[in-house]
Amino acid sequence: MNDLLSLMLESHGGFARWNQFRTVDAIVSIGGALWERKGWMEGMSRAHVTAELHAQHVSYSPFSSEGIRSLYNPSLVRLETTEGKLIIERSLPRKAFDAHTIETPWDRLHLAYFSGYAMWNYLTTPFICVADGVETEEIEPWTDQGVLRRRLKVTFPDHIATHCAEQTFHVDSNGLIARQDYQALVTGGGLIAQYLTDYVDVDGIRLPSTRRAYRRSADGVAHFQHLLVGIDFHEIVLR
Repeated sequence: MNDLLSLMLESHGGFARWNQFRTVDAIVSIGGALWERKGWMEGMSRAHVTAELHAQHVSYSPFSSEGIRSLYNPSLVRLETTEGKLIIERSLPRKAFDAHTIETPWDRLHLAYFSGYAMWNYLTTPFICVADGVETEEIEPWTDQGVLRRRLKVTFPDHIATHCAEQTFHVDSNGLIARQDYQALVTGGGLIAQYLTDYVDVDGIRLPSTRRAYRRSADGVAHFQHLLVGIDFHEIVLR
């Protein structure tokens, strides 16, 4: 394990503490230009999300409308009533994004897959970086808005559903992740810089309560004119 990864893990609460928990519950609000472009103008307001920490399983309730919840894992997404009655499902859900462009609208199952895998990644970062098959490497530091930060390149294996295989984490002087760079393949392939702020302590684990994603150019500069995705965590509970 390299020094920067060790610093990240310890600053976010430590791997030993993390392994004492199995699930996370959160109340989240999500919106932004990406959701509007994909046909979901209202986004989500104070939805209840539950995720397993050591397996890629996520559920939102309500999802898309009252009385409906989503269930996600990398090989299957489904919508069901809150009583458990199946409404619709899709196996191999990532293939449903083949040939999509930035302007391609999403149906409910597209949205369930994207919001499922993305949220699982967000709630398990940075501890996901020591999962089986994940490779990490410290690369040269980079200055963003006048602040020089160390950077960790993370390469994910195929069995972890995520935005793209190779991502870069910008780490602040406290060892906390300040920015995450990736290419959002299922949304049409745009280059993204996502900023993580307003960290909170949740039973000894430090997690950002605010995430803001913007388009970035190939030279790494973020463009703040339009918010692509905004996520606010109103409440986070580890169990």
